[in-house]
Amino acid sequence: MIGQQTASLCLLIVAVIMMWSGREAAQAAPPLEIPLALGGLIDEALARNPEIQAMHQQWEASREKVPQARTLPDPTFGVHLWNFPQDLDVARSLGRTQNIILTLSQRFPFPGKLDLNAEIASRTAGIREQAIRAKEREIIARLKQAYYELYLAHKEIDVHHEQIDVVQQLFDTATAKYRAGQGTQVDVLKAQVELSDLYQRLPVLEQRRETAVAKVNTILDRDPRSSLGVPRDPDVTVSEKTSEELEQVAKAMRPELKVASVAIERTQQARAYAERQYYPDFEFAVQRFQNFQATDGFGAIGIMSIPFSFWTKGKYDAGVREAKAAEAAARADLHTWQNLTRFQISELLAKVRAQQQVVVLYRTTILPQAEQNMDAARAGYRTGRNSFLDFLEAERAWLEFRLAYYRALAERENQFAVLEQVVGTFL
Repeated sequence: MIGQQTASLCLLIVAVIMMWSGREAAQAAPPLEIPLALGGLIDEALARNPEIQAMHQQWEASREKVPQARTLPDPTFGVHLWNFPQDLDVARSLGRTQNIILTLSQRFPFPGKLDLNAEIASRTAGIREQAIRAKEREIIARLKQAYYELYLAHKEIDVHHEQIDVVQQLFDTATAKYRAGQGTQVDVLKAQVELSDLYQRLPVLEQRRETAVAKVNTILDRDPRSSLGVPRDPDVTVSEKTSEELEQVAKAMRPELKVASVAIERTQQARAYAERQYYPDFEFAVQRFQNFQATDGFGAIGIMSIPFSFWTKGKYDAGVREAKAAEAAARADLHTWQNLTRFQISELLAKVRAQQQVVVLYRTTILPQAEQNMDAARAGYRTGRNSFLDFLEAERAWLEFRLAYYRALAERENQFAVLEQVVGTFL
């Protein structure tokens, strides 16, 4: 008698805990939300992301260097005072020097130097522009990964609520069988404990979803607490392009490869500019002479630099060697990016296809079989052919397989997002 009272008391305590947890979970349940389209988020990220905006400003700044590089140096104006009287009394009586020379001069670099300098600045701006494209692809990949992280968080919560519903049904069945004298009180207690454990794990899943929401909002330059809709299910199929086809697309579209190519062009222009430094620069000046108690007049001066003198030639030789080394380094950098691109495409394509096979296997085989097994276990438990633990194990397996399916789907999309970043375009 005492044992039955103790068991009933335990049953009451667990039931109260379960009811309290159920109310807390119901309050925390998210409201219905509209679907969250990925395409609109991508457009918003490209327009608002601060990293992209900063690189746009850097590109604009580098573009403004092109006209500066093409412009002649500033002209100079000079005033020469000749034979200034040393005696102050004489200076006061004369009121002026004996000679004043006004000079206006302009330096002209050797023909082609300014154009080469402007070409170097233009290539630098081109590198900045391709760096923007690379940053855009990076932001899109990060946004997609955050989007499918949010997708997985929603699916985990949905599956968790479904698991709560199933266990609740299991609890109702166990209670009905116990009242009818066909089941044990232990089955009822186990169902209650399982239900309470599910309610306790729900806040952790909610926190994961809030973290995913904050990550998406941060990429979009929104308040991290801004509400978002529910991500849509991804397509069940993926691109069927071969690695060779993707390599050709990447060769034409990947920004990092374009940066490396433009860097080679810039070093070529820099080498041509260094070689042009062997040629002299010129300076021309016109003068106006104002002579005291003499005839005024005009003059002209022509000046040429001598870069090929024996004490300065070594400097320009070193400049040419520096430019050649930079060009060789740029070519090696391009080759490195080409090798890395081929490797990344091969690796990521293999990962995407492997995850796709897992997704198809779960959708076509594992999930249907697990659901049939759970239905059979439920029916067997109701009729007394199966035990409570058989049904609980079948239910756990079905829901765990569903979670594994969504995780494989999200992982496939994550790897596919990185593959698109490597290729340089949407696939």
